[in-house]
Amino acid sequence: MTDFSDMIEGYGRFREQAWVEQRERWEELGRGQSPKVMVIACSDSRVDPMQIFDVAPGEIFAVRNVANLVPPFETTQGYHGVSAAIEFAVTQLEVPEVVVMGHGSCGGCAAALSGGFKDAEPGHGGFISDWVGLLDDASERVKAKFGDGPDAKREMEHEAVRVSLANLRTFPFITEREAAGKLKLRGAYFAIADGVLHVMDDDGVFAPAR
Repeated sequence: MTDFSDMIEGYGRFREQAWVEQRERWEELGRGQSPKVMVIACSDSRVDPMQIFDVAPGEIFAVRNVANLVPPFETTQGYHGVSAAIEFAVTQLEVPEVVVMGHGSCGGCAAALSGGFKDAEPGHGGFISDWVGLLDDASERVKAKFGDGPDAKREMEHEAVRVSLANLRTFPFITEREAAGKLKLRGAYFAIADGVLHVMDDDGVFAPAR
């Protein structure tokens, strides 16, 4: 398994090979970025958007968190990290596309479905349960339709994408740009075990890409 010392060795290889091969690109990126796509993905170590989409540095603006969630628009004071990243990508970088990408075997979605993260000790966290609580309504819909059946987990993972897309549309600067044709919202789902990317259509249905 990779530890930090292995990562430093990897950096050495990168610095001697990949960085040298793309030196002009890195120098260009040192002057600024202009990605065309924002990807909101899960923090899961198995679903790196740059690897899945095979893109070069500077091509996507990525935000990753547990279960690839977007909270609804809020005007309260606080530390709204995901919302700040969305605002930056859309209003400052002016990306024309935002992709929410879910994935198979998502621990956050499994917890939302089973309530598996509800036992944090008082004063010792509870951050995960609060976060995946964004999926409480979706979890009830999935359980009502699928119960504990084998399709419930994947449907929950699909629902996480749909919920995040719906929450994106609570941001005024999102809906304004979408209505003007300046911004496109997309949903995707990566099935880890078989390596297949699924893309969501306008009806919320996922199908394999290509």
